[in-house]
Amino acid sequence: MVKSIKVYTTPTCPWCIRVKNFLRDNKINFQNFDVSSDQSAADEMVKKSGQMGVPVIDIDGQIIVGFDQERIKLALGL
Repeated sequence: MVKSIKVYTTPTCPWCIRVKNFLRDNKINFQNFDVSSDQSAADEMVKKSGQMGVPVIDIDGQIIVGFDQERIKLALGL
């Protein structure tokens, strides 16, 4: 089953880079939203997570704040 994965990041955030590399390394397709240049994505991220910090990962509606590798693996069934 293909999961809907949205990743809210900024270009200068080292944890954001790690999240994206982790997903790519595991052959996981995802949509990336740069909240530093996309205000509507930033608003969506805050509404979903209540957080201003990045990264925020939305895996089929499950919100994970930060690079919590174990929670990400669990949510993806890895």
